[in-house]
Amino acid sequence: MLGILIVLSVVLFAVGLYLFNTADFQQPSDNIDWSRYELIIDTDTLSACHFGSRKLNEYGLWEMRIAGNPIDRGAAYGLMNSKLLENQESVFVEQIHQMIPSEYWVEFLHKLILIFNRNMANYIPIEYRQEIYAMSLSCSDKYNGYGSPYVRQLNYHAAHDIGHAMQEYMLVGCSSFATWGTNSEDGNLLIGRNFDFYMGTKFAENKLILFVEPTEGYDFVSVTWPGMMGVLSGMNEEGLTVTINAAKGALPVSSAMPISLLARHILQYASDISEAYEIAEQYKTFVSESLMIGSVKDGYVAVIEKTPERIALYKAPNERIVCTNHYQSAMFADDEYNKENMQTSDSPYRMERINELLDSMVPMNVEKAVYILRNRYGVGNKDIGIGNEKSVNQFIAHHSVVFQPDKLRMWVSTSPWQLGAFVCYDLHDVFGKNQQVESYAIDSFTIPADTASVNNDCKRVVKYREQYNILMQAEKDLQRVSDDFIMEYINNNPHYYQVYNSLGDYMHIVGDNSSAILYWQQALSMEIPKMEEKMQIINKIERYD
Repeated sequence: MLGILIVLSVVLFAVGLYLFNTADFQQPSDNIDWSRYELIIDTDTLSACHFGSRKLNEYGLWEMRIAGNPIDRGAAYGLMNSKLLENQESVFVEQIHQMIPSEYWVEFLHKLILIFNRNMANYIPIEYRQEIYAMSLSCSDKYNGYGSPYVRQLNYHAAHDIGHAMQEYMLVGCSSFATWGTNSEDGNLLIGRNFDFYMGTKFAENKLILFVEPTEGYDFVSVTWPGMMGVLSGMNEEGLTVTINAAKGALPVSSAMPISLLARHILQYASDISEAYEIAEQYKTFVSESLMIGSVKDGYVAVIEKTPERIALYKAPNERIVCTNHYQSAMFADDEYNKENMQTSDSPYRMERINELLDSMVPMNVEKAVYILRNRYGVGNKDIGIGNEKSVNQFIAHHSVVFQPDKLRMWVSTSPWQLGAFVCYDLHDVFGKNQQVESYAIDSFTIPADTASVNNDCKRVVKYREQYNILMQAEKDLQRVSDDFIMEYINNNPHYYQVYNSLGDYMHIVGDNSSAILYWQQALSMEIPKMEEKMQIINKIERYD
């Protein structure tokens, strides 16, 4: 038996080493004449060259405009963004090390991801590989131990997809909705979305509004972060919008086309829902995803529901549509992963809440859409605790956006989370003009910050997370916290199940099981996002009672 185990271990190691060493990310070999991209202006808040410009506006949003062929766009992007690229990568790596403190396991994860993504480049159009390659040449060599800048940046484009497999860790959520016809105040399309991708607070500090004028395809705008050339939320000059929402599926065993790059391809080359669907059919992806597509030409919004094996187009029965993190089409009605997701996750609850808000507020306008995206309460306006995953606003969103495709306008959230001002951009004003050093934001259309929530809820969110970390450290060190601390912890967020669940865990660790059970029972009386979490609490009560 020992001999068999040794042989198996050697074989697995050899296979892993082979896969790692033969991974081919198809780095382009284009020679780049850097004199073409010389920076005309280069300050901490403003950069410009022949192929683009980048500026920091008064709302704290970076506005970048790039034009030309893939190499032109990528090279200009990289030169103007080199400091932001280094900062974003540092924040990302730092967050990974916080999640996985052991350098050994970080290195193991790095090798595993390279093996997992070893054939990913086969599915990515050369246009995007060239763009990412040219951009990567301005990236720092600080993390070359994890691969060349090109390999790292290409792999970062699959981060959203890999986060699917870690939904239990609250990395990926997302809520979207749209109205038109009688459900909209002006009868036209109105689309709102929260992009809930959480990699720590620092990761979302540098939001980038990226305006792209490619030599092929349509001009478009994307709300993103430094280094992300894929699309998470965007609109093109034809009035087509794309937003992505994670869904549940089988655990992938190898990568294919990253969802963000598929969304980019749709936004750059589709002008209506039919064209978007045809593009989605052409590309194999490795995770399950909903792509909400709004189309001025069609006059409505539909959802492309896609898994690695199947694809469906869901059209709403009325003049509005809501998309959270489960499928709604007939094709996936009997899908086991989708059924389990609907039965055990917070996705149906958030959909119910959005529909409830829409019922009470139609016909919709931009201000009402922003109100829904900022709303943290549960069904029936019940207080379910700050940070609950059942909320539309979970205080983890990287960005929040409202689109008015008929007018080619969009509103983008500013910090903190989606409670800051929503800044308006009009694509007519951006793509209809030459590069400019002034901001493209239209101040007169700005939606003000929710100052009441900023002064109350935001402070409570920050305080809760600080208190939670203190409690976790005390649990780790087997140290007692004071009764005053416990009361402050409860009073700061009294309706959140996790406050009581964490107190129960802490009390158990320090040997007070009677108090632990009382706290766990209190947690069960509140809204718990996932069935798995609820069952874990029930099992703890039964085990230690």
